[in-house]
Parts: sequence; structure tokens; C-alpha cells
Amino acid sequence: MMQASATAEREAPSARQQAVLDVVLGLMVEDGEQLTMDAVARRASCSKETLYKWFGDRDGLLTATVRWQASRVHAGHDAAQILDGATLRERLQDFAVTWLEVITGTTSVALNRIAIAHAGSRKSNLGGIVLANGRFAIGERVKPVLEAGRAAGLLAFADSEATFRTFFGLVGRDIQIRLLLGETLDFDGAEIRRDAGRAVEQFLALYGQAKPDPNRHV
Repeated sequence: MMQASATAEREAPSARQQAVLDVVLGLMVEDGEQLTMDAVARRASCSKETLYKWFGDRDGLLTATVRWQASRVHAGHDAAQILDGATLRERLQDFAVTWLEVITGTTSVALNRIAIAHAGSRKSNLGGIVLANGRFAIGERVKPVLEAGRAAGLLAFADSEATFRTFFGLVGRDIQIRLLLGETLDFDGAEIRRDAGRAVEQFLALYGQAKPDPNRHV
């Protein structure tokens, strides 16, 4: 991948670049199989040369797009912060809510359907890009929060990856696979918050050192 792409990976996209990445996501929802640099340039009213300068190549553009979509999930590092119980619960709840908001959106469903199709046909590396910059990257951002909770004596676990996978499963349940297979699920903000809260309390019941709050959904 070209040097410009590596630079884009390290830096947050500018407002103009964010607009281009939103165009890519929009094209994926409309017809991801027709996603080309030409189509993006036309829709975003910029030149292909600009796209290559910013993102390096098509894989660089797709990588930046997946990272932009994943950035909507709040899963910030807390490794250096001493957490208390309320802050830990807040961090977990924030992740669960924003992740559910992302995966239940039409954009994420379209992106993942294309990635799965391309992974099966080996048409492109989009499946690997989504894994590396979506699920795996998010896990690396959440695990420091879990480890900070363990360091503060709030959580007890041996393996942070296995523990994150448990939390991930409690939050997502079967929602994503049902959406990918075409079921219509209507989630409003209140329902997402309830589901997220339930997942957090279930997680804390499994790994928490303190008893869950009985006034919260379990």
C-alpha cells in the first residue's frame, strides 16, 4: 500500500475526507458491487488523483472507510485510568449502545454483506479489511478498559480476549446475523439502551467483583 495510505491510517480524516468516506458508505448501501474509484470521485465531486493521494489505492480507501464506520463505536482506551464501579459501567454501557447503533444501521448491514460475499468469492480483501479494522480493532480498544477494571479490583478474569468475546456476544446476541439474513428489526434508541444495559449487567454478573445493581435490567 502506498505511503499516503499509511499516513491516512495514522491520522484522523479531515472533514473533507470524512465526507468522501460517507460517500463510499452511501454507495455501498446503494450497490456495493459497483463501488469503483471513478464512482466515488464522481459522487464526491473530487478527482481520482485526490483519492489516490489521500488513501493510496482502493484497499486504502476501503480501509479508511471501515475505520471511519468503526469510529462511531465508543471504545476508548482506559488503561492509564483508575476506574471506579460507576465509571466502568458507564464505559461498558457506552460501548454497548454505540456498537448496537452501528450494527443495526443499514450502512453496517450493507458493508458486512458485501464483505462476506467478497470473502466467499475471494473477489477482494474487503472481508479481511472489515475484520482487521472493525471487530479486531474495536476489541483492542475495549480490552484496556476491561484490564483497567481488573486492575481496580472490579473485574476478575484470566484472559482479556476471551472476556471481551463474552461481552461482545452478550451485547450482539443474534442481532447482526438476523439482519444480515434479511430480517427486519426495528430498534429505537430506548430499546437499544435497554438491551445494552441488560448485556452490561449480565457481563458484570459473570466477571464483576461486586453484585450487580438490582434496579438495573438483567
